[in-house]
Amino acid sequence: LDVQGINYSYGVYDSFHESHPDFPIIGSEIGSDVSDRGIYANDPEKGYVSAYNNVEGTWKSVVTHPFVAGGFVWTGFDYKGEPSPYAWPCVNSHFGLMDLCGFPKDDYYYYKAWWDQEHPLVHLFPHWNWQGKEGQPIDVWCYSNCDSVELFLNGKSLGRKEMPKYWHVEWHVPYTPGVLEAKGYRDGRVVATDRVETTGPPAAIRLTTSTPTIKADGEEVGMVEVAIVDAQGRVVPTADNLVHFRVRGAGSIAGVGNGDPSDHEPDQANYRRAFNGLCLLVVRAGERPGAIAVEATSEGLRSAHLRLEAVR
Repeated sequence: LDVQGINYSYGVYDSFHESHPDFPIIGSEIGSDVSDRGIYANDPEKGYVSAYNNVEGTWKSVVTHPFVAGGFVWTGFDYKGEPSPYAWPCVNSHFGLMDLCGFPKDDYYYYKAWWDQEHPLVHLFPHWNWQGKEGQPIDVWCYSNCDSVELFLNGKSLGRKEMPKYWHVEWHVPYTPGVLEAKGYRDGRVVATDRVETTGPPAAIRLTTSTPTIKADGEEVGMVEVAIVDAQGRVVPTADNLVHFRVRGAGSIAGVGNGDPSDHEPDQANYRRAFNGLCLLVVRAGERPGAIAVEATSEGLRSAHLRLEAVR
């Protein structure tokens, strides 16, 4: 071999390098995320894995060994099958930095922080909708590439902590509804912030897309993000409303999803239930250019409309 690939066995980096000091090393498979988006407690019965199962030791092992060139994270996205640590009724893996729909999990922001240290970043979790747990301590984590992070609950400081390199900071916060905010500092100045806040009940659907135009070749698809929001337009992080879709004009429904690893609903349908506030509609363009009208409805919620364009 020209390059030695090592899968997960971070403890052999040093011994291999000592015995082969001139042999290039790469982490050929590292850092299975093993978590689910928006889940903050392990639930074997439902097949969910907590976001507190982090990947920090994986990347720290790579980056603190200068003779290791880097690592391939397993994986970027969740995928069908291999549902470890659970079995059926789980139907897909938990390994991705993003779920099956491409929605980022919390660990996505850990890598974003340390792979791009030039741009300050603070990512705070979990969500702050814990009705019924008033006064009970909630584990609050923050990923950041700042020097230190200060946490505020409804404007009151809960303390400022130094950010360990390639790690996280955490607090144990008795739940009180409101706004939880983190401020990241560099050289004594606030350079990044993040916040989570208690939302109201689901009130409406919001549709957004990063693909407003689709090539009219009968194959290309566009992604429509579907969010369940409250009356103030904030994503409700616990919402599971059933959403129905209608696509008219120069396109059709190619598929749907929500990132739920235990969801048995069909991936080709005109409906999908939200998972922790989000689901996804995939729209396929036809072979003729023209407008594509997307409509999303759900009982008790304000409906939403979006226009895409199929183009030559």
